[in-house]
Amino acid sequence: MAEPVKIGEIRETRLADALGERYLSYALSTIMSRSLPDVRDGLKPVHRRLLYAMAQLKLDPKSGFKKCARVVGDVMGKYHPHGDMSIYDAMVRLSQDFAVRYPLVDGQGNFGNIDGDNAAAMRYTEARMTSVAMALLDGIDEDTVDFRPTYDGEESEPVVLPSNFPNLLANGSAGIAVGMATSIPPHNVGEICDALKHLIKFPNATIDKLVDFMPGPDFPTGGTLVESRAAILEAYKTGRGSFRVRAKWEVEDLGRGTYQVVVSEIPYQVQKSKLIERIAELINNKNLPILTDVRDESAEDIRIVLEPRTGKVEAEMLMEQLFRMTDLESRFSLNMNVLNAENTPGVMSLREVLWAFLEHRMDVLVRRSNFRLGQIERRLEILGGMLIAFLNLDEVIRIIREEDDAKAALVKAFKLTDVQVEAILNMRLRQLRKLEEMEIKTENDALKKEQKALKTLLKDEGERWKSISDEVTEIKTNFGQKTELGKRRTIIGDAPTAVIVPLEAMIEREPVTVVCSQEGWIRTIKGHLNAEQLKDLKYKEGDKERFAIAAQTTDKILAFATNGRFYTLACDKLPGGRGHGEPLRLMVDLPNDADVTTLMVHVPGRKLLVASDAGRGFIVPEDEVLAQTKNGKQVLNVSGAEEAAACSVVPEGADHVAAVGSNRKIIIFPLDEMPEMTRGKGVILQKYKKGGGALLRDVKAITLAEGLIFPFGSGWRTETDLKHWLGKRAQAGAMAPRGFPTSNRFS
Repeated sequence: MAEPVKIGEIRETRLADALGERYLSYALSTIMSRSLPDVRDGLKPVHRRLLYAMAQLKLDPKSGFKKCARVVGDVMGKYHPHGDMSIYDAMVRLSQDFAVRYPLVDGQGNFGNIDGDNAAAMRYTEARMTSVAMALLDGIDEDTVDFRPTYDGEESEPVVLPSNFPNLLANGSAGIAVGMATSIPPHNVGEICDALKHLIKFPNATIDKLVDFMPGPDFPTGGTLVESRAAILEAYKTGRGSFRVRAKWEVEDLGRGTYQVVVSEIPYQVQKSKLIERIAELINNKNLPILTDVRDESAEDIRIVLEPRTGKVEAEMLMEQLFRMTDLESRFSLNMNVLNAENTPGVMSLREVLWAFLEHRMDVLVRRSNFRLGQIERRLEILGGMLIAFLNLDEVIRIIREEDDAKAALVKAFKLTDVQVEAILNMRLRQLRKLEEMEIKTENDALKKEQKALKTLLKDEGERWKSISDEVTEIKTNFGQKTELGKRRTIIGDAPTAVIVPLEAMIEREPVTVVCSQEGWIRTIKGHLNAEQLKDLKYKEGDKERFAIAAQTTDKILAFATNGRFYTLACDKLPGGRGHGEPLRLMVDLPNDADVTTLMVHVPGRKLLVASDAGRGFIVPEDEVLAQTKNGKQVLNVSGAEEAAACSVVPEGADHVAAVGSNRKIIIFPLDEMPEMTRGKGVILQKYKKGGGALLRDVKAITLAEGLIFPFGSGWRTETDLKHWLGKRAQAGAMAPRGFPTSNRFS
């Protein structure tokens, strides 16, 4: 019987350990090989492989375009064993000038747009590299960086690009790994170069000084940076923070007191179509009543037109509201979590990122210089052999013609190396002319001079830093602020102060009459109605008029209920039209066992007199009764069967309080006997006989000299001789004068 086949070692292990080991491997792979950029060239592996594959296909800016499918195929087949769409999506983004500040791919065809539309299929589009991409690859064939085998071991790929361009900060990066993420906004390369040159000159430069050169991000879509310098400094020092960006806008005067707002730049990574949809949604839902229309008139440039309902509203107020409610203002986070030269992830400050780039350029310079020295030494060796041949030309020719082993004879005769002999034997007859000898001597002298300069450079660190500074200056010349590509797009603005946008600023002010029926149906009618017009109003069957107050659409309406709560209603939110309105209980959380006693227009700064039917009350500032929610605001505390009975305005100059009960007794006492509170039960205003069942019906603040005014017949009556009712607070009072309303109310 044959022995069983051994298929490998079997180890017993805990499931948690096995899962942990495998998940850790996956996490490390995601962090180091997919999601985080390298601090030196600012690229993730897929981007690096894309550019290297395009370089191998010789897709430089001066050559023609090639199908993107060809590039994606090469990248996927040779270097990047992932899906073709993930590679193509990365390639598309590198070509979008609204997504990448300095595009690395020059696309031909449909590569998507700022509205969020996708690019055409890779079989239709074509691409080549930009000059920025060429700068990243500059020196790739000169042993400037290490290479490693590709995933199948058949070819090699660069570990990092030479990167003669500060790509990490210039183009930014974003990615989510396992347990960590990165988010770096793009910056202006001219400003980066200024900061790099200062750091070369002053290696201990502070971030405060570097921010003088780099005041903040420079987004591809422009906009205005509205972050305080202190917040920017803190973000760059710690490597974590955020930047607030607002759309760029201007006012176009349409004449006759009207205008429209035109948005020409929007925040980075905001899709224009979704932004417009959001604004349109706010208009339709009447959350922006002052805005009547939004139009997209964009062509190559962005042009979003906002039409206000009236020209009376300031454009700044309108835009402040839009900044709060839409993506016309957005925040871009900063998390400079990158891989360093040792492939270790970590969050770096601005200074550390800049210094890492400079160290990489120093490493590239040293390796490139050593590579060039090797080339020079090999060439000088060949030129030395050729010069010996020219000095002994006749003898060389004789040896070649007569000797059986010319190579050995030449080595023996002139003490040449194998390389020199091969070069002599491979010379063409035309190279034996006198002019050729002079050219060889000139080249030999030039190479020796270059060799000496390179050796001096490698020995002198100061010279190397000067050389890197010159390279940075060249980057600024090619891509800095004086070029069309390098002009700063994002304006550095001031941090906005906390602007409170008043409701009146967002609503067109129009006169209305607020009508509330006996059954609690509330509505607004355009204009201020007179008594005759109010009589003509229709109500539901069995219902009738109760409150009718003149107001403006910008006003707030206060409703005081029997439960002692104040409810606040926005006048512009009340139903209008020809119907009967809507139940007040649907707009506020008014309990079924409570009813509204008073309805009035809110006037800031006034004082109100509130009282319960138990005869207790106090004065409350009107500003303190405004409610922020539908649940209202408890002001007068009532308990048991007690209910809030009255609420009236304390007029300017009032000096006394008049209270009347259901027993028709009136008491008038000095106003200064009333406390001012924001909430409570209050003090006793009028005393009633125990068991008599009398309740307070109304309370009013008056000016004693003007007398007490109350309804009388179809008009009003003023009682000026009030001595009969004057007394102290908490007294019972005296019977009301003849003709006082049977409702026992002052109004």
